[in-house]
Amino acid sequence: MPHEPGKVRLVGAGPGAADLLTVRALRAIEDAQALLYDALIADEVIALAPAACLKIQTGKRAGRPSLEQATINRLMLRLARRGLNVVRLKGGDPSIFGRVGEEAAFLHVHGIDTEVVPGVTAASAAAAQFGFPLTHRGEARRLLIATATTKAGALIDAGWAQAADAQTTVALYMGRDRLEAALAQLMAHGRSAATPALAVENAGRREARVLAGTVGDLGEVVTTAGLDGPVVLIVGEVTAQAAAAVAAPPILKAQA
Repeated sequence: MPHEPGKVRLVGAGPGAADLLTVRALRAIEDAQALLYDALIADEVIALAPAACLKIQTGKRAGRPSLEQATINRLMLRLARRGLNVVRLKGGDPSIFGRVGEEAAFLHVHGIDTEVVPGVTAASAAAAQFGFPLTHRGEARRLLIATATTKAGALIDAGWAQAADAQTTVALYMGRDRLEAALAQLMAHGRSAATPALAVENAGRREARVLAGTVGDLGEVVTTAGLDGPVVLIVGEVTAQAAAAVAAPPILKAQA
């Protein structure tokens, strides 16, 4: 007899530390019969899945080998059609640059029950860990989350004007290798070179660190530091509160 289709949960693993998982995410992982996880998911999170769970790394790290999105879609569908409880585990929040819309739409078309489980995103983790707000009365009225989108290897010259407003905190994801170009775009569109800025590596993890500077000089600081982990760039007056809270900028250690 054919299997009753299983369910697919598109789950946010947060920034890395297992204790930053939501309770719903933890329960989904513990109940998984098949776990498709991105390369940046911490081992301590993967270890929460049952020993008998089928575990498949999908990649999804910039510049590294990854399964094609179409392949991931087909794999989720195949496993669900076998009647398995499938968890597609993504770093951060799946609805923020996690392709959750594409995957959910594909599964819905094929009649698979799907649930999205949110997670802590990198900007929120960085702010909490290093002691600064993302919005603040009199300094930041809004938060803009964006990526350093490229075309033919160059940053796309669109959307930067919204990031130039002094009352906007900008969180730029997946921009480590294009950080200098992104900062140059911000200045070209009117953001002051003196605006405080942070580059946070491995936000939310025990090994996290942050490099402090300004829009005008942070690019050189990051290049010199040679960061290897995932980096979120946060620009805005609010980031000065991080430097005020920790004694030794420009390289600050994560709070315990």
